Amino acid sequence: MTHNPTRNILFLMTDQHSVSTLGCYGNPTVETPALDRLAATGTCFTDAFTPTAICTPARASLLTGAAPFRHRLLANYERNVGYLEDLAPDQFTFAEALGGAGWNLGLIGKWHGGVRRNAADYGFEGPDLQGWHNPVDHPDYLAYLAEHDLPGYRISEPIRGVTPNGGPGNLMAARLHQPVEATFEHYLATRTIEMMERFAAQDRPFYLAAHFFGPHLPYLLPPEYFDRYDPDEMELPVSATEETFEDKPSVQRNYSALWAHDTLDEATTRKLIAAYWGYVSLVDHELGRILDALDRLGLAGDTAVAMTADHGEFTGAHRLHDKGPAMYDEIYRIPALLRVPGAPAGQRRDEFVTLMDFTATILDLAGLPAVDAADGTSLLPLARGEAPPWRDRMLAEFHGHHFPYPQRMLRTRTHKLIVNPESTNELYDLRADPHELVNRIGDPELAPVRRALMADLYARLRDRGDNFYHWMTPMFEIGGADHDATLSAFET
Repeated sequence: MTHNPTRNILFLMTDQHSVSTLGCYGNPTVETPALDRLAATGTCFTDAFTPTAICTPARASLLTGAAPFRHRLLANYERNVGYLEDLAPDQFTFAEALGGAGWNLGLIGKWHGGVRRNAADYGFEGPDLQGWHNPVDHPDYLAYLAEHDLPGYRISEPIRGVTPNGGPGNLMAARLHQPVEATFEHYLATRTIEMMERFAAQDRPFYLAAHFFGPHLPYLLPPEYFDRYDPDEMELPVSATEETFEDKPSVQRNYSALWAHDTLDEATTRKLIAAYWGYVSLVDHELGRILDALDRLGLAGDTAVAMTADHGEFTGAHRLHDKGPAMYDEIYRIPALLRVPGAPAGQRRDEFVTLMDFTATILDLAGLPAVDAADGTSLLPLARGEAPPWRDRMLAEFHGHHFPYPQRMLRTRTHKLIVNPESTNELYDLRADPHELVNRIGDPELAPVRRALMADLYARLRDRGDNFYHWMTPMFEIGGADHDATLSAFET
């Protein structure tokens, strides 16, 4: 289907954002009016997934439209374990494609996309905000505070557990002694609106991204949001109390200890959930300011608006926090909203969507070849209410954080298979066990499912060129090898 390119694109991105915290995804308590309004006026994709639940590789996949094994930027630089630290110079990116087509490009907020190349190297305007958390010592943020006579950053009441060696755990939440107007989130929204106003005055289409560092840990919030939700009313995730790690890779128990979950009492866990929800509401408030500015400037009629996140967050689920080498839906499912001028409003689509689909969608909206997003498919047909052929299962991968740890996942509507070469594989029956508590990889009853998923995962990895399949060839029932894995050539 042909269409006229959209004049502008506004791309809203959050970090470590669980779908369980959004009203439009079914949470009746958390206040997310801005994102709920965006969903009501566009399309909500209910089954969207990240290709990998770690910041830098996921963001590189959005930039390139390529799965991590393909773009090869596999780890956050803060915990890099010997992988590449920047994309290859000849790697395709949607930014360079849009810039070459004459678009203005702006990115306000989190980059986290490499060490030697920053957002400006790809053509984006905006302050250079490096790192994984709010850089509250950045000169532009300090100038913003001074310009508006606002107080600086200060926290109290820190929440942290105790690590296995008896030391203090990671900072998880604290009270921020600033008004909302002084928060880094408000600063990001303000700078985004300022750039939008400047772009609107120019006779060029624009792509403007607002990448919030939140609601990523630690949850550092002003009283209005730190105290917004009553901890006593927080419902603990089922897996927070029922996870035993029985018959699961031992790394999950290790990660639980790293984040000191079992050293926190139930009241503290409830407070962390309440603070996380508060952070979600703070970010939503600032996203609402950006969307209101789009309306005020008269741009909504010819501007596509997208919203997503790089990955989810555990917040106590499976006795875990943050993210890591455990491929549960809590961190692999992501919010995905898209509003396209002229497309139907209020749609809910349950197709399997991936972060790289947004890359293809950006290119498609700009009238550029979406095929350059190698592992993505444009969402425009879905947003327009069409029913094109679509994928019926999801692939995901992980390469490590703190240490190398390769994983591959194949997920269908009913089952999830995870291959962990270092220990035990995982198989979950998502119908009988939606919280992914019982690993049934060795259950004879599910042996036909295991064999079918293993063969399918093998074929998909082989066909896309992910050499992880070499490990699978001699180790699992993969339906017959199509190459010599035994080195028998040396016998002739």
